[in-house]
Amino acid sequence: MSLPAKPAGGGTNEKAVVGVSLKMYFGYERTLDWCRAVADIAAAHPAVQDGSIELFALPAFPVLSEAGSVLAPSGAGTGAQDIFWEDEGAYTGEVGGPMITELGGSYVEVGHAERRRIFGEDDDVVGLKTAAAYRNGLTPVLCVGEPVQGTAAEAVAYCARELDAVLHRASSLDLAKRTIVAYEPQWAIGAPEPATPEYISAVVRGLDEHLRSLPGQSESRVIYGGSAGPGLITRLDMSVAGLFLGRFAHDPQALKTILDEAAARLAASAQARAANGAAA
Repeated sequence: MSLPAKPAGGGTNEKAVVGVSLKMYFGYERTLDWCRAVADIAAAHPAVQDGSIELFALPAFPVLSEAGSVLAPSGAGTGAQDIFWEDEGAYTGEVGGPMITELGGSYVEVGHAERRRIFGEDDDVVGLKTAAAYRNGLTPVLCVGEPVQGTAAEAVAYCARELDAVLHRASSLDLAKRTIVAYEPQWAIGAPEPATPEYISAVVRGLDEHLRSLPGQSESRVIYGGSAGPGLITRLDMSVAGLFLGRFAHDPQALKTILDEAAARLAASAQARAANGAAA
């Protein structure tokens, strides 16, 4: 495997982040069957067990508690696909951060293009939800992405504006903490193929540098989503910390392949760093 290039101005990402959102595709029992299969894979995977890969899954909310009980012993985390911006009150049908935490969740997805398009969530709403995640000790998986394909520079500028608008509220309240930013170009979500590796790497390099320059975000990382599947991560440079997966992870064996690829990429990067250090 050829070694991806070191990102310009970004981190080396000595650990990988792999997340899965199951959206509303599975029923209750099928979700648990999937979790059991993933737990078996995670428990036997050296890179998950030694912490080199941070693995998490976001099931439908009614399954969160039991999914966490299944996945937690294997070293995989769980979280919710949405959060309300208030912690409690007369908000019929909503779920607040304290309950997500009480049920064992550690992550929460915010700002997905579907939430923006279908439910009309704008940067102000996404900012409130991100602040709620920070306030309750949850790691937000903050989705950003341009609506139409242009140049990588245009995508960086668009997504950086989204980040600034969303994170400004949390920063002004001194709440900002570690964030996982999922770069998901809207035009690639649900497409037969993801964006090209060159395009993804260029955009993520710019977003990685911008994100970690913001207050409280030095430990934050950028991953890629949008029709991501097996074979992609080996073609991305090391500024891309990992992948945010959807339908291509419905088969647990496909997820295992991606974990293997992520571990191999980390090993190759570590080997290259060691060789560079010896040559210096």
